[in-house]
Amino acid sequence: MNAKDLNFAYQVKHALDQNLDNLPDSTAERLSSARKIALSRKKPEPLRRRIPSLALAGQIGNYFQEPLSWLGRLGVATPLLAGALVFIGLYQFEQEQRIAELAEMDVAVLSDELPVSAYVDQGFNAYLATRDE
Repeated sequence: MNAKDLNFAYQVKHALDQNLDNLPDSTAERLSSARKIALSRKKPEPLRRRIPSLALAGQIGNYFQEPLSWLGRLGVATPLLAGALVFIGLYQFEQEQRIAELAEMDVAVLSDELPVSAYVDQGFNAYLATRDE
C-alpha cells in the first residue's frame, strides 16, 4: 500500500468515525460484511510480527534469534575487545617509557659529582643558564 492509498484509508476511517451514529442500519451492515470479507482475504502476518514488543527490543531480539547469531555477536565483540586491548597496551607502553625516563634522570642525578641540594638551588640554575651562553 503506497502513501496515497494509506492517506485515503485514514480519511475514510476518520469520516466514518465522525458519522457513525448517523449511518443507516443497512449501510452499517454492508460495511461490516465488507470488513469481514477484507479480513478473510488478508494474508496472515508472520509469527514474530504478531508478538507485541517495543520496536527496539524486537529488533534486538530478532538479531540474536537468527541463525548464526553467535557469529554476529562475535563480529560485534571482537573489534571492541581488540580496541580495548590496543588502548591497554598503549597505556602500559607509555607508563614504561615514563618510568624509564625517570629512572634515567635519577641515575644521572645520583651519579653526578654535584650534591642533590645543588639542583634545587636557584643560584645554581642561574649559573647553568649563563654558562650555556
